[in-house]
Amino acid sequence: MKKRFGIDIDGTVTCPTSILPFLNKEFNLNVTLDDVKEYDLMPLVTVSEEEFSQWFSENEPVIYSQSPLAKGAKEVLKAWEKEHELYFISARGRHLLEVTSNWFTSNDLFYHHIELIGTHDKIEAAKTFGVDIFFEDKHDNAVTIHEECRIPVLLFDTPYNRDPLPEGVIRVHDWNEANKWVESWLKK
Repeated sequence: MKKRFGIDIDGTVTCPTSILPFLNKEFNLNVTLDDVKEYDLMPLVTVSEEEFSQWFSENEPVIYSQSPLAKGAKEVLKAWEKEHELYFISARGRHLLEVTSNWFTSNDLFYHHIELIGTHDKIEAAKTFGVDIFFEDKHDNAVTIHEECRIPVLLFDTPYNRDPLPEGVIRVHDWNEANKWVESWLKK
């Protein structure tokens, strides 16, 4: 039975360390993923929020175009593309659609739809597109999507999202584990 998958991009399909080389170079840091204990990167830098925001805005296209895939993502998504509808729903701004679709093409990833909403609030998009399950790396997004949409949400484990989870939000450590969970869910 075909399902519609809602899938976050950054930190989920892309490796959660994607931004770190850029952050380290620009701000003369040596941050690893284990150092990132919260989703907000501001505590790691010594510049104002305004300066950081400007840097990020100017560098988003390069960061996103060079982001490596998360381990196992390509193989699992390739298998799913034939069986399900893949709707990628991201907090990236709409102005990054060309960069994003080019990244999918260069990584040989298929998509049914890409929705760049420019905000972390993905509930409306998940409802609009009628997704049956969601894949996310941001803890509060995972919880609110599950609570508001009443769908399972798989949360990809990172040091910045380890708060407790309600039933219905399932922590997975990689794409292979996500695939096994989905296979079991589909059988129910």
